[in-house]
Amino acid sequence: QVQLVESGGGLVQAGGSLRLSCAASGRTFSNYCMGWFRQAPGKEREFVAAIAWSGGRTVYADSVKGRFTISRDNAKNTVYLQLNSLKPEDTAAYYCAANRLGLSRLGDEYDYWGQGTQVTVSS
Repeated sequence: QVQLVESGGGLVQAGGSLRLSCAASGRTFSNYCMGWFRQAPGKEREFVAAIAWSGGRTVYADSVKGRFTISRDNAKNTVYLQLNSLKPEDTAAYYCAANRLGLSRLGDEYDYWGQGTQVTVSS
């Protein structure tokens, strides 16, 4: 089992920044690829970003590429998502997730999920 707890969400004006954190506990964090997903009210969950076990490889959704940055600190069992140049359409609950299969954009390939943290961007 892996337990994931997100933090860092909040209310921010368009153009602002936030840094989300996801703290992991349980099994060896470095054995897992980590992803961030988001879900806005009335919309399906969508992939945001993912990072490989060592942090050497990352992938991003086109909608956030160049604005968001995923990173991880295996010594702290934490994955981060830096959100810059935020837009109102970025408003959503953000979830981190863990999987052992590899770098993936598919939520169904993730085994463990956090409870989410809300990001609200005002115009």
